[in-house]
Amino acid sequence: MMTLEITEERPLLDATVPAYLAIRKYVLELISGPDFGPGDHIPSERTLAERLGKNRMTVRKAIDGLIAEGLLERNSTNGTRVPLPSVARPIDARSSLGISRIIQSGGGAPGNKLLHFEQARASAKVAEQLHIREGEDIVMFRRLWTVNDRPFCIETSHLPLALVPDLAAEDLMAGQSLYGLLRDRYDIGAVSGEREISVASASEMEARLLGLADGAAGLLLRLVVYAEDGRPLEYMRSMNHPQLVVFRTQHAEFPG
Repeated sequence: MMTLEITEERPLLDATVPAYLAIRKYVLELISGPDFGPGDHIPSERTLAERLGKNRMTVRKAIDGLIAEGLLERNSTNGTRVPLPSVARPIDARSSLGISRIIQSGGGAPGNKLLHFEQARASAKVAEQLHIREGEDIVMFRRLWTVNDRPFCIETSHLPLALVPDLAAEDLMAGQSLYGLLRDRYDIGAVSGEREISVASASEMEARLLGLADGAAGLLLRLVVYAEDGRPLEYMRSMNHPQLVVFRTQHAEFPG
């Protein structure tokens, strides 16, 4: 005889925090999921209030907070939607080098903050990407990038120390271009790159800094940049906000 197992439904809201914070978390999880993309409208405040069993003023407070953070935008006639992407990152090898230039070409104002800088030993994975021995000295640094003051990606770069022996945190704290620094100080030009784009869960730190829900998926870019002589210059891992960034190919001709 078949038995039916009854499971208790998970509550929609976290009852241990103030209502507007619980609603904020619910909406964040909603727009970070697979059912909502850039430009999509979220349910109305009335619909959310009925679904969650809360009053509309509390729902509006949570929505207003997300709008102030740039995670939603409100149109007086069409309701509230997920913003369209603020950064279109080209997949083409040459065009993808230099994130400040990419943002400026799209009419945005770039900014970045140095989160971490250290000299370290190359792990097996980093050594393989940079064509050096495991345990060899490298420089590793992490930067938070913004467009119009909105965080959209976190990039972690690894460079062989032998190529940049005197590189210091102070060189990057004012938002300088890494490739400009390589060219001007070390006479090294970055000319090409190999990239891999995938979907991955953001770490706790990445989710917090990018304004994503815990465990939300982001767009992960892995990039190896090469110099003119074919040497790998940089291995970079970039976690991108899925509502603020798109990766775009250049126009291509197809055979008739």
